[in-house]
Amino acid sequence: MPLDRSTQILAIRHGETEWNRAKRIQGHTDIALSELGHAQARLLGLALREQAIDAVYTSNLLRAQQTAQAVVAHAHPSCQLRLDPLLRERSFGIFEGLTWEQIAERWPVQSERWRRRDADFGAEGGETLGNFYQRSVAALTRIALNHPGETIAIVTHGGVLDCLYRAAARLSLQAPRSWVLGNAAVNRLLFTPAGFSLVGWHDSGHLEPLEQGSER
Repeated sequence: MPLDRSTQILAIRHGETEWNRAKRIQGHTDIALSELGHAQARLLGLALREQAIDAVYTSNLLRAQQTAQAVVAHAHPSCQLRLDPLLRERSFGIFEGLTWEQIAERWPVQSERWRRRDADFGAEGGETLGNFYQRSVAALTRIALNHPGETIAIVTHGGVLDCLYRAAARLSLQAPRSWVLGNAAVNRLLFTPAGFSLVGWHDSGHLEPLEQGSER
């Protein structure tokens, strides 16, 4: 695939939910956007009006769908929204609905394995980190291969974006995270036969009106 047939990717985390604000683990639990999340999604859509996008993909969880729908409605009404369940967040099984503190209190040994990013660990009923990483990278690779020379947007989740950053930066699953996984921010990747590479990360300038409003 020559460079001009590479795939440009806008990788976007869904807008905020009430569980994000409360720091509850969401996983596959189908939580809708909060009022702020809807406002973030609208500003995201408006910010992408001048951005050429050939296709929009989204996780089939509601918080991602609602964010992607705003992108289509405000920026690219001619794009068909394509749902892909493999873009879902990691399944956290019995951890879902709980805060980090509650998890540590109930299951201290499991919590420690989770916090140190043990690739073989998965909460009861959930996915291991290793399997989740493979699923996330494989899903975006498949999508990118279907759009050579095009620009696509994917609306997904923080865990998926973490995996994609690590794949693009060639970082291990255990490497400490130093990058932001912001709600409704735009992250830019490039896909070529060599894999993913980073172009830009955490473009959130379009959300400044909401931040300014919260300071008043």
